[in-house]
Amino acid sequence: MNIALIAHDQKKNDLVQFVTAYQGIFAKHALFATGTTGLRITEATGLNVTRFKSGPLGGDQEIGARIANNQMDAIFFFRDPLTAQPHEPDVTALVRLCDVYAIPLATNMGSAELLIRGLEMGLMEWRNVVKENGEGNEG
Repeated sequence: MNIALIAHDQKKNDLVQFVTAYQGIFAKHALFATGTTGLRITEATGLNVTRFKSGPLGGDQEIGARIANNQMDAIFFFRDPLTAQPHEPDVTALVRLCDVYAIPLATNMGSAELLIRGLEMGLMEWRNVVKENGEGNEG
């Protein structure tokens, strides 16, 4: 599975701790992240993470493009609901794309726990069917 990891500044520590706790599961998948988040995860875990630009510089949109091209299977986006984000339209667009393309999106520790356990249990196999049928994939 292709998994994106994103976190607002006030939630980066939480995401790093989460990925560290479930490193064994994440290690079985291809990981992608926005700039600083990806660097922090790599430094903390040693996992291979493909990094995009930081969120405010277009990283959210780069991940969004992969969603639109059926190249992402799950998104862990630890959002900070209490702090205004300068790139909020990009965040909203990313969430919208997850809804349009039925990509599971965890935005907090509680939903992340459920999603990672679903990955561990193999409950994401339907994504392989979608990929095999070429649904939503232009490249």
